[in-house]
Amino acid sequence: MGNTAIMDAGDAVYGSLAECFITIGKRRYNFMNLTEFESKWDVTISDVKILGKVGMGHKAAGGKGTWKGTAHYNQSVLRTMANQYQKTGNLPYFEIQVSNEDSSSSAGRQTIIHRGCLCDSFILAKFQAGEEILDEDISGTFESWDMPEKFKELEGFRTN
Repeated sequence: MGNTAIMDAGDAVYGSLAECFITIGKRRYNFMNLTEFESKWDVTISDVKILGKVGMGHKAAGGKGTWKGTAHYNQSVLRTMANQYQKTGNLPYFEIQVSNEDSSSSAGRQTIIHRGCLCDSFILAKFQAGEEILDEDISGTFESWDMPEKFKELEGFRTN
């Protein structure tokens, strides 16, 4: 190992300390009922044929944002959007803002704002006999994102 820097275990970010807000129109909701959330940006890679070369080249040619999560089954905001859509044909776009910050970590705070979000399915009603706590899976897409706050680079992370 020699002089290789090693991350301090205290710099891991504790997930339960995250914040999540959803903005639909002019209404902002603290989605504190989420127990799990993940978003990702998949880059579309196109093959590029190149004369005089045996292998293919590759070029980034777009992207797609998706998100998914698990929430306690105790809110009707998303079901209200589904109801609006099935009655009017208008499914509103919304924003999801997620911030991670653990004061015991040197990493600081990171915030991602997902814009142009849509749900791709809705749980309308559910029950399960004998189940103590009901939850629901939610998922959808987003069109763009911003990162107004970034984690700090930990000591030893950068090598040059």
